[in-house]
Amino acid sequence: MSLRRFRSPFADRPTGRNAVRLASLSVMLLLAACAGKKSADEMVSHMASADTLYNNGIDALRSQRYALAAAEFEVLQQNYPYSGYTANAQLMEGYADYLQDKYPDAVQQLDRFLELHPTSPDAAYAFYLRALCYYEQVADVQRDQQGTIEAMNALEEVITRFPQSPYARDAQLKVDLCRDHLAGKEMLVGRFYQQQRNYEAAVNRYQRVIQDFQTTNHVPEALERLVEVYLDLGLTEQARRSASVLSFNYPGSKWYRYSYNMLRSEHLLAANMPAPTSSQHDGGTPARRGFFSRAWHAVF
Repeated sequence: MSLRRFRSPFADRPTGRNAVRLASLSVMLLLAACAGKKSADEMVSHMASADTLYNNGIDALRSQRYALAAAEFEVLQQNYPYSGYTANAQLMEGYADYLQDKYPDAVQQLDRFLELHPTSPDAAYAFYLRALCYYEQVADVQRDQQGTIEAMNALEEVITRFPQSPYARDAQLKVDLCRDHLAGKEMLVGRFYQQQRNYEAAVNRYQRVIQDFQTTNHVPEALERLVEVYLDLGLTEQARRSASVLSFNYPGSKWYRYSYNMLRSEHLLAANMPAPTSSQHDGGTPARRGFFSRAWHAVF
């Protein structure tokens, strides 16, 4: 799942860097560049002051040297645990790990920051960045979706804790995408059971999509699949009811056209069942808001 990198709120803060870096740091960086064998941590001057380490870390982030940035912030925390830069260094190391796709490391660093600074003005950002780490790891629908659930929970925590923050709206959009992802997984499993003629299991999966993921794009197909299964089972009344809910909420969708044509070919159309409309309404939002849940429970 692609995601544009979220810009750190610290990236443009004034660094107040000294005019000249420590000579020892410059020499070490030059030797490391020439040798090409030293790790990022080896490139950091452990003798530098806290503000120098922090400013060097910010410079490294700006130049996309994320491993070096993380090393600078880590050395700062180890050598100056009570510095005024330490809290920001914890957060920025998490950000540097995130930019390297080191999501477990980033989460660990962000958890540490939140544990030590729960009332920080940057807590909202830390919770959001932590949620993004889980979101980036959402797996394809053919794989286990525990990661999707964890991402959704982390995103919902952002919304609950910081509803007025600039991160809440984006978190809500990603929650919706997670829910659509989970519904897609249910549909994948349901179609497999249907192909295997395990109709009871298929019905359970489709009904879960309809009941638990009503705002997703998968609901129209779930209703149409129920029509197919009920017809295979000879349950004509249930097939009509599923088609009726589909016609009321998604009258222009291709899934209603499929259901309508199936019932018509079997001479099972209800007298009050309308023909499909010409409009294209294939999305996941019911054509008549607020009615869907009542209609579903009324007929089932």
